[in-house]
Amino acid sequence: MKKIEAIIRKSKFDEVKEALHQIEINFFSYWDVTGVGNEKQGHVYRGVSYSTTDIQRRFLSIVVSETFLERTVDAILKSAFTGSVGDGKIFISNIEETYRIRTRERGANSLK
Repeated sequence: MKKIEAIIRKSKFDEVKEALHQIEINFFSYWDVTGVGNEKQGHVYRGVSYSTTDIQRRFLSIVVSETFLERTVDAILKSAFTGSVGDGKIFISNIEETYRIRTRERGANSLK
């Protein structure tokens, strides 16, 4: 099993969520996060200077079986893409075991 963590633009969240649902990823966690990016300068809009060093993003955490890994990553890559700096990142790590508390199922069966 793998844990996919993705940091994406908040504006792309609905598209990413729909893409995940289309490939039958119906359970994942997400929350709003603030990060620091590579851009060091602020922007001026209508005479007001805005800091762009603190970036608002959405963080997704998804645990999938090995068979869903590539299609899940592809769905995120395609739906979160804008082609501009700040599209986000995807991190993948190993999960040793999972349990469904209600039924005590473990392993890949607990993810369904």
